[in-house]
Amino acid sequence: MVLKDRPDWTGHRMMIKPFRTNRVLQGLIIWLLALWVITAINPLYPSDWLIENLLVFIYSALLLITYRRFQFSNTSYALFTLFLSLHLVGAHYTYAETPFGFWLQSIFDFERNHYDRIVHFSFGLLIAYPFFEILLRRAQVAREWSYLLSVCVIMTFSAGYEVIEAVVAMIVSPELGSAYLGTQGDEWDAQKDTMLAFVGAIIAMLVTRMYARQLK
Repeated sequence: MVLKDRPDWTGHRMMIKPFRTNRVLQGLIIWLLALWVITAINPLYPSDWLIENLLVFIYSALLLITYRRFQFSNTSYALFTLFLSLHLVGAHYTYAETPFGFWLQSIFDFERNHYDRIVHFSFGLLIAYPFFEILLRRAQVAREWSYLLSVCVIMTFSAGYEVIEAVVAMIVSPELGSAYLGTQGDEWDAQKDTMLAFVGAIIAMLVTRMYARQLK
């Protein structure tokens, strides 16, 4: 078995396994497919579920198309899987009506279902590291700059997604706009979601930097 030897973000060498021998990646894909099938059964709002899953289709297609040119570490693939899992659950119920969010609302006496806030925060917390890998390994950006740029990229994607989400809701299904956007009557919902992703990305990069220092 031949493994591809490539530099990782710590400055050491990392071993990239071919897909046919990468049991971790295969397991992550099986998990996502199984969860997708389960959450596709009797979604709360079928039309909204289809729109929400556009994100999953786009993410998956990009990862498949770019796999031969750039393979993430298994850590990044696990982070992608966790984020998409949270999204699939939210797509099944809609973000505003996910049971876990209602449970938190009841326990902490929140005024609204905060599941959407959790997912937006998780976008920054979980996806910043894969962007960090791309910047460092593919774009060959200096490590210290990669920390900052990863946060900036998350901020840009999060804000851009809010705009695209609103446009898609107006064009594809105006009658489901509120359920799809999950604003729950908050006119500053998009700005708060973007800020949470920003905070999540900062935490992810601080943890990554601390870990890198410990390795040294």
